[in-house]
Amino acid sequence: MSSLETRELEFAREMRRALDENTANLSSATVDRLATARRAALARKKPEPVSAPSFVPAFAGMPAGMANLSGSGFRQPRHRSPLRRFALAWPLAALLVSLVGIAYWEDHQRTAELADIDAAMLSDDLPLNAYLDHGFNAYLSRAH
Repeated sequence: MSSLETRELEFAREMRRALDENTANLSSATVDRLATARRAALARKKPEPVSAPSFVPAFAGMPAGMANLSGSGFRQPRHRSPLRRFALAWPLAALLVSLVGIAYWEDHQRTAELADIDAAMLSDDLPLNAYLDHGFNAYLSRAH
């Protein structure tokens, strides 16, 4: 860390300490004006751009006391409850069950169609060798 950065951090700490100490000395009218100004500033604030989640804390190498100086609102990662994890996994499980169900139903339909074709062929008056003759297939296609 450079000398300039060290001096800036030291100045920021001193400024924060001085502001914290003198907050109690403000009059109620000043506090009300500051609150009104803060609400007006928040109303005009532009929305922050959405960024992708980071898996490495931004202040990993910084001491704990210095993390608050940046004003970024660094928070510790939250642990999800088992019920919340289940709620997140539910759509994936529903999709998987739906895909398995659709595959089973399509296979069942295909098997039923093949069974109908086999039953029609076996119950027909023609011998099975007639279906193997290419000339007979041409006759069937011209007849219909």
